[in-house]
Amino acid sequence: MKKIYLIISIIVILVAGFLFYRMKGNSLKSTLEEAKKAIKEPDQQAMELCKRRWDSIAKPLHSLGKLEDNLVKIAGITGSADIHLEKKALVTMCADNGVVEEGVTQTGQEVTAIVTDNFLNKKATASILCSMAGADIFPVDIGVAAETHVIDRKIAWGTKNMTKGPAMTREEAQQALETGISMVEELKNKGYSLIATGEMGIGNTTTSSAVASVLLNEEVEKMTGRGAGLSSEGMTRKINAIKKAIEINQPDPTDGVDVLSKVGGFDIAGMAGIFIGGAVYGVPIVIDGFISAVAALAAARICPLVKEYMLASHVSKEPAAHLILEALGLSAPLHCDMCLGEGTGAVVLFPILDLACGVYNGMSTFQDIQVEEYKPLA
Repeated sequence: MKKIYLIISIIVILVAGFLFYRMKGNSLKSTLEEAKKAIKEPDQQAMELCKRRWDSIAKPLHSLGKLEDNLVKIAGITGSADIHLEKKALVTMCADNGVVEEGVTQTGQEVTAIVTDNFLNKKATASILCSMAGADIFPVDIGVAAETHVIDRKIAWGTKNMTKGPAMTREEAQQALETGISMVEELKNKGYSLIATGEMGIGNTTTSSAVASVLLNEEVEKMTGRGAGLSSEGMTRKINAIKKAIEINQPDPTDGVDVLSKVGGFDIAGMAGIFIGGAVYGVPIVIDGFISAVAALAAARICPLVKEYMLASHVSKEPAAHLILEALGLSAPLHCDMCLGEGTGAVVLFPILDLACGVYNGMSTFQDIQVEEYKPLA
């Protein structure tokens, strides 16, 4: 009798586990689909009010250029011309990439975990910049191949080697996307009004180049740079690995999730989720450099409206960076020849936006000083 009860118990547990797995998978798909449905056009009325405020300020029309444009865009994103950016955050998605096995990097993947933990003790470049810019940093372990001490959202211990098959399953890619969406929701609930995207993951310029090559239908050589400083021999291995991964996996360029799952990484997919989350929850999201821009492009392929909720920060020194910004219809205000990653370029934009807000909220209007307003040229 005991054996029968034991067998029945095992069957019940197995069935329950199977149903949970199926429900979890359906939930992930449903949640991503629901997020896409929730995205609306930016608030045109708020943008118009913001433009009027800028035009009323006692200075030549549009004389602050992209500083004004960014605040107008933020008004549309948030749905309000009353703009305050006191609480700013950088979310760094951290993950390892199986393609490192192919000798495409200058260092080993153990560096990912070291730098990931360094974000918390202010020894990483991004965390130092955040402290200087008055922003908080939220490093997320979304797939590091080691134990870390940061926010734990680990989906797997790194992706698989994409030259031998898909980097991850479609379900894992969806989970990574949803991780990014949920981070935006959490931070908005804590009062953050501006979020920058960053990443850490040895080998992620290889995955980014692969994703960019597929999404833009460009030659791999055109989309691939030396990353952290590859030798010519290493560069050849990197290009060949990307070509092999694309040939083996045949990612569908019209399906952003498919591309991310087959030749992407958890960090890229997580950042793509942040961009989608920004559009869902009305939070402006700042693009960093090449890798972040690739995530932005993938997000825009999943839902085109998402690009209306992005702010460009700088043009990365990586060769394909400007092509991706062009594809997104974005123009970056900074040209610093940066290519460090981690969200560093995005955080550098924070003080500039603070300066713009200072003028926008604090400067006298033409009416205040009783001077006739400037009129647009006919």
